[in-house]
Amino acid sequence: MKKERGLFGAYIRSNGWAMGAFALGAAIFAAVLELYDVPAEPVLYAAGLCALAGIVLLGAGYVRFRRGHLARRAALENLLVLPAESLPPAATPAEADFREMVRRMKTAYDALAIEADRARRENLDWFTAWVHQIKTPIAVMQLTLQAEDTPEHRDLEAELFRVSQYAQMALTYLRLGEGAGDLRIETVALDGVIRQAVRKYAPQFVRRKLYLRYEGTDAWVLSDEKWLSFIIEQLLDNAVKYTAAGGVTVSVSAEMVLSVADTGIGISASDLPRIFEKGFTGYNGRTDKAATGLGLYLCRQAAEKLRHRLWAASEPGAGSTFYLDLHRDRVEVE
Repeated sequence: MKKERGLFGAYIRSNGWAMGAFALGAAIFAAVLELYDVPAEPVLYAAGLCALAGIVLLGAGYVRFRRGHLARRAALENLLVLPAESLPPAATPAEADFREMVRRMKTAYDALAIEADRARRENLDWFTAWVHQIKTPIAVMQLTLQAEDTPEHRDLEAELFRVSQYAQMALTYLRLGEGAGDLRIETVALDGVIRQAVRKYAPQFVRRKLYLRYEGTDAWVLSDEKWLSFIIEQLLDNAVKYTAAGGVTVSVSAEMVLSVADTGIGISASDLPRIFEKGFTGYNGRTDKAATGLGLYLCRQAAEKLRHRLWAASEPGAGSTFYLDLHRDRVEVE
């Protein structure tokens, strides 16, 4: 009701000049009749009829005004997907001018959006091909290094592993913009996803002499296996990177919350609220010059894409724990 009154007030203000002109004309008309000593009764009768006609016209005008306002608001809310030709019709020459300006801007926007989407898809295709191609020489170099087990070779293997992960991260960064079309929501055996990530990072744990505790789980979750695997791998990568002694514990609670806890350097209280921001590295990042500030950002974006909730708790010098809420009630299939 309040919104309706506001709309009616806007209509009255927009037509104030016409109402003022009507009142001025009525005053002039009454003054002239008074000067000529015309009886008041016919004058009042005529004025009453004019007032009644004015109220009817005002009401009819408000109906048209309201209908046009609602049509324009609906078009505004769907402007990005609405065809330029589907804009509401204009009732006045001024509205026609504005409609034409909006139509031309919408046409130009659609053309730019199509071109941007084409360029983005080309980049994604190129990065996808590049990641798959780069895996071949990386695999060859890893096999070559494995032929002789020396400290130098193990160090080089670890660096090659990081190169492979950075390449995959670049591809993931581009794929985040795919929306629901890149999702395949299904019931996933959580134990298999975790063990696959653990096996992938096992050489890193061995090289850094860290333990990894995981007792297994029989939980099933509604998620996308590819994106869920990416999140878990990134959390393990982050834990290994900032843990010099001790190790990492992976567990799944009865409430379907997966946790990755490490005994690393921890995160300062001032940095903790910002660790999922794009490009934020904080104090730990300034210590580790190779930090990009993208890993946890991509984790949060992927988690939001899956309707999972990701957060962290940490204490400097006592390690960090990352939590991923996998409760199936939090996931919606779109």
